Amino acid sequence: MPVTDEQLNKDILGAADPDTALKVTLCTFLWLDSVLVGHFVDWGPDLYHIGLAGHVVALTLAFGAILVVDWLGLLWLLGKVRIHEPSKLEALAKPLIWGGMTLLLLTGALIRPDLGNPVTCLKLICVLALMLNGLAIGPTMHRLGTMPARTRFADLGRRIRLRLLVLVTVSQACWWTAVLAGLTTTTIRRWSGT
Repeated sequence: MPVTDEQLNKDILGAADPDTALKVTLCTFLWLDSVLVGHFVDWGPDLYHIGLAGHVVALTLAFGAILVVDWLGLLWLLGKVRIHEPSKLEALAKPLIWGGMTLLLLTGALIRPDLGNPVTCLKLICVLALMLNGLAIGPTMHRLGTMPARTRFADLGRRIRLRLLVLVTVSQACWWTAVLAGLTTTTIRRWSGT
């Protein structure tokens, strides 16, 4: 039995966290704090290298968890697994994802982002978009986890299918852009000796 857009939208809005505005403000503030501290404070070469190593660990932690959750979501979309499997995994992976994002912000402040470089700015904007997108997908994943186990992607209304596809596309596009931008800027820094 298909789930109507109206029912799901009502349920998602009803399940929305009342502290969403606070979480958005907090994420934006922490991101801005990391960017500004990283830009204006020179921690020296030792902390830079520690920060860079920590950044790679944080990236592996958060992005690795995202890839597994999104892979399972794709398998659900293709009808290979039941709806609760991606939702359960997402709930279990949430501490890894948000812990990794927090560590990315902390270590990002140590690696001195070059705000004059458009590639670095693109990466930083992608990181903020990832955090806000993560907040946006939460209520949807929560609601999907409460649906009957046999619910298929095709059973959802058109708007919720579109919402899921947009949220996952934004997530993957921002993660891959941030990773490639980070690798590019770090490689150029290393080659140029700056």
